[in-house]
Amino acid sequence: MKSKTRLFVGLGANLTPAGFATPQAGCEAAILMLCDLGVNVTRMSRWYESAPVPPSDQPWFLNAVAEATTRFDAAETLAALHQVEAHFGRVRSVRNAARVLDLDLLDFGGQIHDLADLILPHPCMHERAFVLVPLRDLVADWTHPQTGQSLDALINHLPPDQLIRPAHDK
Repeated sequence: MKSKTRLFVGLGANLTPAGFATPQAGCEAAILMLCDLGVNVTRMSRWYESAPVPPSDQPWFLNAVAEATTRFDAAETLAALHQVEAHFGRVRSVRNAARVLDLDLLDFGGQIHDLADLILPHPCMHERAFVLVPLRDLVADWTHPQTGQSLDALINHLPPDQLIRPAHDK
């Protein structure tokens, strides 16, 4: 039997999926579905509200990071994330469009991949407050697998226009 790999998933939404009262309720249901599929969420950061990146007139996002374990490999895990997004009505259209659910495989056991359909760690995570700040809630001592930079160093280099604040439960 394959051993379990620790991974981190970024969660986000700025639209409410059909059948749910809020984006947060949709994200929480997505977490349960991930667990049913074999990606076992063990801890969650707090929830944050963040301005869209790049800045736009769409609604602010609700974001969090989940720590999980799985026996899947990275490609199987990414496929499970995409399956959950599709179940909740995620339609991939224009880049950075508003969405009912966004699940990003941020880090998979510290692995480094650069394939057409799988890039690890997530190629933009080091540039996004909505990923780095919640990740720090879970693993303040995490370092970027490619650059070796600490979370604090990455956060200190973020552009000042990336607005993020703790969310109030909705």
